[in-house]
Amino acid sequence: MPTNKNHIREEVWKRMEAEKIGRFPFPLKNRIPNFKGAEKAADYVTTLPAYRESKAVKINPDAPQLPLRAQVLIDGKTLLVPTPRLKAGFIQVKPEWVPQGEEKKAASLTHMKRYGKELPLRDIPRIDLIVAGSVAVHKDGRRLGKGEGYADREYAILTELGNPKVPVVTTIHSAQLVDADIPIERYDLSVDWITTENQIFSTNTPYPKPTGIDWHQVTEEEKEEMPVLAEISRLVRGE
Repeated sequence: MPTNKNHIREEVWKRMEAEKIGRFPFPLKNRIPNFKGAEKAADYVTTLPAYRESKAVKINPDAPQLPLRAQVLIDGKTLLVPTPRLKAGFIQVKPEWVPQGEEKKAASLTHMKRYGKELPLRDIPRIDLIVAGSVAVHKDGRRLGKGEGYADREYAILTELGNPKVPVVTTIHSAQLVDADIPIERYDLSVDWITTENQIFSTNTPYPKPTGIDWHQVTEEEKEEMPVLAEISRLVRGE
């Protein structure tokens, strides 16, 4: 029987705190937790053919994925990062906009806008790989974020805009791998690869990715909180 999602999250945050696996920013709770070994997990991602062949990579803005965001720029790829709560859509940072040696700074949420620019949805390039932060992940590809559903919705947004199906990888600490029966809905984003501080593996996930936004689930209030939804509605649905 599926376990309560919040219970799984609480258990992971608690374990990471007890085992002193986490690192700044604290507290770990209610966020995508940063962890010791995040750099090693990022290194594993760069071994994937899907990464090596990619030109544009979308990565979540959280602390544990900072090493990978910086590496994307070092490797000459375009970085796309969702703005907080998707208020302004996505920020694009092209490698040629970043002076050598400043990639980590350019990939940090604090300084990203100085190096990149907010991108209108109609100008988003084709994205070849998505990196999603997670609180907990099952080895079959089911994942839990911090509970606000942004990774799921971002994937759905890209699909609505005509981006082809994109492979998804998550970087986590091995303590975030769970055996719990994570509930999954049709709008939840599954992952194709998991990398930790000591391994990389394919999930061979049987769970399909979101095929677009379920507009019946989108309220007018959500459109106000997330203007990007109203913009997509205009672009795609002519509303």
